[in-house]
Amino acid sequence: MRRVDVLVIGAGPAGLAAARAARRAHARVVLLDASAVLGGQFWRHPAAGSLDADSNPLQHKWARFTALRQALTDDADCEILTGAQVWAVDRRDGLPPLVHALVGPADGGDRRRLVFEPRALVLATGAHERTLPFPGWDLPGVYTAGAAQAMAKGEGVAVGKRVLVAGTGPFLLPVAAGLMHVGATVVGVVEASGWGRIARGWLSHPHRMRPRDLMPKSAELGGYLRQLAAQRVPFSTGAAVLAAHGEDRVTAVTVARIADDWRPLAGTERRIEVDAVCVGHGFVPRTEIAISAGCALAADGSVRVDDEQRTSVPGVYAAGEITGIGGADLALAEGEAAGRAAAGRARSSAEVARHRAFADRMHRAHGIRPGWKTWVDDGTIVCRCEEVTAGQLRAALTATGTCGLRSLKLSSRAGLGICQGRTCGRNVEDLLPDTPLDPGRMAKRPIVVPVRLGEIATTPLNDTSPPNDTSPQNTSPTE
Repeated sequence: MRRVDVLVIGAGPAGLAAARAARRAHARVVLLDASAVLGGQFWRHPAAGSLDADSNPLQHKWARFTALRQALTDDADCEILTGAQVWAVDRRDGLPPLVHALVGPADGGDRRRLVFEPRALVLATGAHERTLPFPGWDLPGVYTAGAAQAMAKGEGVAVGKRVLVAGTGPFLLPVAAGLMHVGATVVGVVEASGWGRIARGWLSHPHRMRPRDLMPKSAELGGYLRQLAAQRVPFSTGAAVLAAHGEDRVTAVTVARIADDWRPLAGTERRIEVDAVCVGHGFVPRTEIAISAGCALAADGSVRVDDEQRTSVPGVYAAGEITGIGGADLALAEGEAAGRAAAGRARSSAEVARHRAFADRMHRAHGIRPGWKTWVDDGTIVCRCEEVTAGQLRAALTATGTCGLRSLKLSSRAGLGICQGRTCGRNVEDLLPDTPLDPGRMAKRPIVVPVRLGEIATTPLNDTSPPNDTSPQNTSPTE
């Protein structure tokens, strides 16, 4: 059992900021991340740990990242463990849970098993992408927007030569820019929200918008739009990909105009030839660990926190995308607030409030609308792992009359594949009519990730060092 003042899970913007803030408050910190390098998805970069001149334009706030990384890796009282996969937590009454982790390559046979007993726990586990299903979305060549960006940032590789980017939200623009940067021809960017809804979302209550908050975002947006214009990339709003076509891989997509509620408008369909399509409809908080720890969820399936990032579990704090999707600026602000609070220096943050207000505008402008369900016919695969169609899911619900998530999963197989519902979970929840399932319930996984029985059976490494021991702990390479 390893005792520690503050344990931070996740080394993206929120986790790095939390670890740094906790150290500034003189707490002894352990920072865990499943990746081989720090930075999370936002600061994804090659494993060598540095950027060359060609990949640098794909990064944002890179100086902030390098400063955080340097401060933490140089700090003897911040132990950093990369390749550290948290696979379970044990609840304790009135205390933060015990945290079980395996450290080492996931495909190796000699991962170290560690158990942490934190005085305070900060969850900064981020989010994963959400992609709405449509006929043909399981064809090779159909990627999530984030996968395309990750390959461009991490490997300098384009997912195709002739690519369409579609979905909703500001994230589509850097994805398109990244694809062009690594040599792809982007044949179009298709945004589901129409100009009217975008304007209503972003420009509501303009007197509450602060110029210093808007200027950096406006400059970033303008830069992306200039890149699209320079390459003559069409930018469409109020439209969506309704089908992908091909035999062995995608060769074309059908794009159509959609109404404000995202129902397709008949007669507006057009076919576009592509060899890849990147689709993203926002993000879903990664709440598996938070749910296992007993944290209460908000109505949208994110972790509920107060003004000081406290969850409903004593000693457990949450920051970043698991508290609601809001981007890197909000994640950094929440991480700093959570780190301070976890170290006993809690105070509310005006910066967090400002960035949350910005995130609220983004959701009003680009949030998913219920009409997307009309894209999905009975033959459309919803759960790709188990190849469960929407028709089979509805039939299982009708045949069993079940109101329980476990029964539904066992009868339909949806969510029981290798991804454990990460890809299909929220879509399954939304496709079920009039069920009592709460948003995020598909993320309930007591064993967070696949582990070998032999790894569970091994004896955890013991560390009886007291929490205030000042001996150097940062002995694991981070890059």
